[in-house]
Amino acid sequence: MNKIFLAQTTARTRLARVRGFTLIEMVMVIALIGIVMSVVGSYAVQRFNQGKYNAGKAAVHSLDMKIQAYMLDNGGPPASLNDLATRPGNAANWNGPYAKPGDLNDPFNHPFGYKVPGDHGEYDVIFYGKDGKAGGEGMDKDVGNWE
Repeated sequence: MNKIFLAQTTARTRLARVRGFTLIEMVMVIALIGIVMSVVGSYAVQRFNQGKYNAGKAAVHSLDMKIQAYMLDNGGPPASLNDLATRPGNAANWNGPYAKPGDLNDPFNHPFGYKVPGDHGEYDVIFYGKDGKAGGEGMDKDVGNWE
């Protein structure tokens, strides 16, 4: 009888070891996964926004070239950036569209700034950064076509 009892006890202890995770272990694993995801997620969002900021800086120079093409055809800069996408009434030699309507907004979906006459030349094209407002530091820093 001792052999049967011993065999049953050994089988029970093996079964107890194989059952799986406890609730506390599962909660700890889920918490660790959450912490890792929040760190990785915030880094990914930061890199994504940095990429959009760099695209905005490049778009300023692209708009500058489109304005120069408009100027070659019409003798002067457009009164507004919308004149690059739709023909204004006073542009006799308009050979556009020079830009798509979507090109007139930055990657953060704010309109580009435009001044005629500009403070730095005949016209200024300004990317206001992530916040879409004048001034700022980091990804909120303004970038102009004169830079």
